[in-house]
Amino acid sequence: MEENPTWEAWDSSGGWPAPRGSRGGGGPSAFPPGPSLSSVLNELPSAATLRYRGPGVLPWGTLDEEEDGGRSVQAFTEAAQKELQEPRSPRELPWPMQARRAHRQHHARDQVAYGSGSRAAQWAQLLQRSKEKIKEGLLTLQPWGWTLKKIGGQFGAGTESYFSLLRFLLLLNVLASVLTACMVLLPTWLEGAPPGPPGSETSSPCGSYNPYQQGLVTFPTQLFNLLSGEGYLEWSPLFCGFYPSRPRLAVTYLCSVFASGLISLLLNLRRSVSGLKQTLLAESGTLTSYSHRVFSAWDFGLCGDVHVRLRQRILLYELQVELEEAAVRRQAAIRTLGQHVGVWLVRVLLNLLVVALLGTAFYGIYWATGYTVELQGTTLVQQTPLLQLVVNYLPSIFISGINFVLPPVFALIAPLEGYTRSRQIIFILLRTVFLRLASLVVLLFSLWNQITCGGDAEAEECKTCGYNYNEIPCWETRVGQEMYKLLLFDLLTSLAFMLLIQFPRKIICGLCPGALGRLAGSQEFQVPDEVLGLIYSQTVVWVGSLFCPLLPLLNTAKFLLLFYLKKLTLFSSFSPASRTVRASTVNFFFPLVLLLGLAISAVPVLYSIFLIPPSKPCGPFRGQPSIWAQIPESISSLPQTTQNFLFFLGTQAFAVPLLLFSSILMAYTVALANSYGRLISELKRQIEREAQNKVFLAQRAVALSSTNGAL
Repeated sequence: MEENPTWEAWDSSGGWPAPRGSRGGGGPSAFPPGPSLSSVLNELPSAATLRYRGPGVLPWGTLDEEEDGGRSVQAFTEAAQKELQEPRSPRELPWPMQARRAHRQHHARDQVAYGSGSRAAQWAQLLQRSKEKIKEGLLTLQPWGWTLKKIGGQFGAGTESYFSLLRFLLLLNVLASVLTACMVLLPTWLEGAPPGPPGSETSSPCGSYNPYQQGLVTFPTQLFNLLSGEGYLEWSPLFCGFYPSRPRLAVTYLCSVFASGLISLLLNLRRSVSGLKQTLLAESGTLTSYSHRVFSAWDFGLCGDVHVRLRQRILLYELQVELEEAAVRRQAAIRTLGQHVGVWLVRVLLNLLVVALLGTAFYGIYWATGYTVELQGTTLVQQTPLLQLVVNYLPSIFISGINFVLPPVFALIAPLEGYTRSRQIIFILLRTVFLRLASLVVLLFSLWNQITCGGDAEAEECKTCGYNYNEIPCWETRVGQEMYKLLLFDLLTSLAFMLLIQFPRKIICGLCPGALGRLAGSQEFQVPDEVLGLIYSQTVVWVGSLFCPLLPLLNTAKFLLLFYLKKLTLFSSFSPASRTVRASTVNFFFPLVLLLGLAISAVPVLYSIFLIPPSKPCGPFRGQPSIWAQIPESISSLPQTTQNFLFFLGTQAFAVPLLLFSSILMAYTVALANSYGRLISELKRQIEREAQNKVFLAQRAVALSSTNGAL
């Protein structure tokens, strides 16, 4: 008997394997007969009898003995050679890495020796490689890529998502600025210099309009005009009322607004869909297991200590999120019925408190907007420039004050509801975005109430011109000024908060290690508040782009300044968050809230285009019954064939087949999604059976070991 026997494969004849030296012997070392390999494999839960392990490797159950396994080895070799001859990419083959590398080298030698492969296949491969190179080049052209990786490694995925969203919004504003420059500014000056304001001597049934201030204008007044958008800025390319009434300019002006909104919609949808894929994978539990983080999440292509440490911190934050949410779910699973009732009662009371706070805030915004008009007519305000500036900014101050006070209250309420961290972030975002966007809606509603006399076209002030021309002679410029003040005041408050609160708090915390330093505490980057600030600013730009065409350009400069200031304050004043946020949640939910802001901004813009008559003394749409009326007039000047085609697009003969085709395509997509869902469910069940197989084989191995020990 050999000293170190090598055990063979299980014998198909019905005996347990024996050492080579004692095979077939009847000595005392022979084991009692046991089940064959095929019978054991047939007992597996999945009834799977073979597992493919790559080319040249025998499946389970194949015999090593020459006398019994010749035909099996020959058949398997033929199958492997047949698979090798198939024109498949090595990435698609279920082989180990070493086998793929050998196959790739062998295939390359064959191509060099025999010149195999058609010219079409070579061109297709070249095109695929070119696409990959272009994609890699575009990724390298993305600004601040290394900065975002550094932020994600040091502060977590939630903070990184804020800066990623800021970069995305900066791209949207750059594209909108380019469209405005090409479709509004260039046509304005190519057709000649725009004329000046109509002046007070111009007679019109809708009154006169002269934005210029009379007499000597002092420097404080000029500064106040810069902050409020009045005076010399009121008749400038910044606002809609400056542009002359020219048919082509009116069409390009309106088309630039539609093109900008369409680009924003498409890019937002693309970003939301990519985030939705990550969220579905994360919520399904397929990629959130700890084994995936430990065994499959490391990038072995990293070079350098800095990259390695960043990747380590990213994995640490991901594991921290998983452990925190698992602890919350475990606590929720062991609650009794009384505890569940108590939790839901607390949630109902807290939501009633949130509704009361939101209702009070909205009423305050409506009151501040209406009271501003009354204060502007007083003599004291008109004679004091500083007081006039404060009154003009009263709605913006009230909105900013509410947005500064209520979000921290929402952040304090959310942990009391007993949700996971990701769910808390979602609820804070929903409440804060409702506060910010609804406050903007309340402001627009109050402006609409002033412009249209509360929707009463038969009112004395609105009967002549269709809008309240006595108080607001150029209502497009007035709405643009409100959006300009909201954007500018939001920037000023952000700068003041960083310079007057965040930096001094960090200095106090660092210089005073005692009670004062502990009172100041370390600062954490509040992702929901910061993200909602970006979405609020972008919504203001989408609303005001029709009335203030250069607002995207101003927002571009604002976001560029905010990026570097936020980056500076992040690394100098903030510490990593004690509770992190799952990346998949924020990557999907942030673009979704941005889409909500785009939808809300589309309502007042479309209402102004189709229903409110344009101002008579200013703007490119003056003299038209509506802003949209210039589009049908421009279409009527086109050739008859083009007119027929465009009008055909608006008829039922085009709409009904389009609806049917869309319904069929939607039904096909739903059926395809259902089939993919069934396939995924089957694969999940197969994974579960494989796990059961492993457990079964481990139990048989333990039983065999105990049997051998007993013998």
